[in-house]
Amino acid sequence: MKVNVEIECTPEEARRAMGLPDLTPIHERYTQLMLETMESGIAPEMMESMMRNWAPMGEAGVTFWRRLFETAQR
Repeated sequence: MKVNVEIECTPEEARRAMGLPDLTPIHERYTQLMLETMESGIAPEMMESMMRNWAPMGEAGVTFWRRLFETAQR
């Protein structure tokens, strides 16, 4: 037997139904800090450090981002 159930709800409603925390204030603060940093000028060392933190595969991720930025500058 196969049963399909469709639930129409917003992401906010789904989050609350599953009991997940509301991370909106944290996300907004993080975005604000990123914008302030970018507007004040970002040093290449800061960018590399940030990419290392984002990189899911460590050095391979950093290499990917480095190539991406080098290609974009040409």
